[in-house]
Amino acid sequence: MSADHNDRPATGLKRRDFLATAGTIAGLGPMALPFLARAAFAQNAPSAPPADSAVARLAVYPPLGICRVGNSPEWFYAPEVPGLPPQADGRYKDGDQKVKKQVQRFRVYAFNKAGEVIREVTAAEATIDWTVHVANTKAAWYGFNNPLDNGEKAPGLPGQKRNQFITGDRDRADMLVINPGPKSISGVSTNQAGTDRAFDMVGRFWKKLDVKLGHLRTDAAGRLLVFPGDGVSQSAVPDNPISNFSDNDGWHDDWCDGVVQAKVTFKSGGPAMEAENGWVAACGPDFAPDIPPFVSLYDVINDVTGTPPKTQDGKLSFQKYIYPFFHRLALMDWVAAASNLDQAWIKVGNFADPAYVAQLADPSPANKAFRDSVLQAIRDPNSDELQQYKLPYMLGDGINYSASPLRWFKMPKQQYAILQAWAAGDFVNDIDTKAAPVTTLDQIPLSEQPEALTRAALEPCSGGAFHPGVELTWPLRHGELYRGPFRIALSETRDKSLVQNLGLLLTPEKAFGGYEGVPPAVAPQMPGDLTRWMGLPWQCDAFSCQQVTFANDFPNATWWPALLPIDVLPQLYYEQVMDKDLEPAQRVKFFESRVAWARGVAGIGYHAEASYTDGLNQMIYLWDRMGFVVRRDGPIDENRPKQIPPVLYVEVDRGSMDLFTDQPPFKGLKRK
Repeated sequence: MSADHNDRPATGLKRRDFLATAGTIAGLGPMALPFLARAAFAQNAPSAPPADSAVARLAVYPPLGICRVGNSPEWFYAPEVPGLPPQADGRYKDGDQKVKKQVQRFRVYAFNKAGEVIREVTAAEATIDWTVHVANTKAAWYGFNNPLDNGEKAPGLPGQKRNQFITGDRDRADMLVINPGPKSISGVSTNQAGTDRAFDMVGRFWKKLDVKLGHLRTDAAGRLLVFPGDGVSQSAVPDNPISNFSDNDGWHDDWCDGVVQAKVTFKSGGPAMEAENGWVAACGPDFAPDIPPFVSLYDVINDVTGTPPKTQDGKLSFQKYIYPFFHRLALMDWVAAASNLDQAWIKVGNFADPAYVAQLADPSPANKAFRDSVLQAIRDPNSDELQQYKLPYMLGDGINYSASPLRWFKMPKQQYAILQAWAAGDFVNDIDTKAAPVTTLDQIPLSEQPEALTRAALEPCSGGAFHPGVELTWPLRHGELYRGPFRIALSETRDKSLVQNLGLLLTPEKAFGGYEGVPPAVAPQMPGDLTRWMGLPWQCDAFSCQQVTFANDFPNATWWPALLPIDVLPQLYYEQVMDKDLEPAQRVKFFESRVAWARGVAGIGYHAEASYTDGLNQMIYLWDRMGFVVRRDGPIDENRPKQIPPVLYVEVDRGSMDLFTDQPPFKGLKRK
């Protein structure tokens, strides 16, 4: 079942207090759609076709697409408009409480010699032959200790091979690499039901387990649809419990990544043309899809392969380049209790307060001292100081080293430079609440659609900390991986077995310099290379990195709350907040209370003696029962306490953590 937000009308999405509050900022009325979509693109803006309409090159978009595993037969498209969540209705589970799959759609665009967009190429004018080669090589790679690219600020720790008792490249390829090989598809609405096994991407693990990494379909215009796997992790060895957050021998999961290629034959004649390749990665669910990460994977890659922000007369757009940072900080309140305390511990104002945002948007010289004070609260990536109590209050790559400046999260330098320009007043206050909302890709000018697809795919992905991360990790911040902006290069020299043997230990020197004729790891890639750095299996790392508690720290620091929430407002509390018959003070208590998102995973019972490893093992089976944090309307009754905003972000669709009775949510509670 498809749930394509591009094929149905907008449902009136809003974001946080600022986006739903009328009148505080001059001219700011209630917004029907997320602010970020307005910030980047204007609906139906004039876009004259280029004078030169001769096709000089073709390219696949997005250049790096993201699927997300799910165990439901239902699915939805990955975002195609920046700033919009993938599911307009906010339902990420089906009626059986199974997690829906996120499916990445790929398109082909034509460009002239000047690099101008001519049009999207579809089946109406050409035959598009798609070929996808994904693989899972996690079990044949090296264990994760920390990133290998931080130098002396956080020295990389060498990693041993996973499953090192299996020796020899051929045996490791046969036993440990899940490699379906290249799969091809073409035509319109091919494999529409997803039942044709010819388009399944299936490989073998341990020479005995068939592992389905996903399958392919096409839509009515001949575009490619890449479906991910079911989120399954399994040990090929009996009696083999999980023992480590990242490296577990004998185990596999069904994450994968690989190249997406398209050969286009125009009906008008001429030789077939190869499009510049794309790449697809299948990873875990985004459990807070309405809340973007403070720094995204788009920001990280743009820092390496992209271009500096555009200015007008040397001034930046506040709406497009600056406000999104503060908007994301405001939304962190809903998924991490630590963010709720920013005003106390880090001495900043409320980034969700319209009056505070109005002051942030003021470029006048008289407001410079205020802007400087806010910038001082944000961690400077150019500094070697520890900078613990700075924004965001998140852990960093160098968590292994107490004295490392990378112990705490730092944003890419280009993004920080934007904030420095903002503090200096080099921006314009261009907040525009009257612009027509953008709800579909077709409403974006043709010339901007490739960029929109690029951003929409990567902005929901975490840009750090890379320890190892949520979806993908630290090699993506190195230009050696790319053939062009955001476009992963396919290696032409690597062994097609997909096993990359860099010796008994993987060191920073080998990762960047290679070993005995084997190319380096940070270089043009092969299928499976991007996801091999991530935890094996993926569910363990998702649980283990909920938070880190230090002996002398309060509040607790977090990792990636925008994708794996830490503290949430549960649906049961939300229902009390919405109960107009409840005393106002009681409604406020429920609104201000938060619970742990991962509650019950490590163990339940009258005398539960749960341990860290209990949680690692149970998350293998409980991941699909975790709740999703989504936007919900707040109360509007006349008795609504003023402390409760009109927009809330609520954990919904949480299942039972009881592995034995498998009871549905709320069973046993007295319900109205």
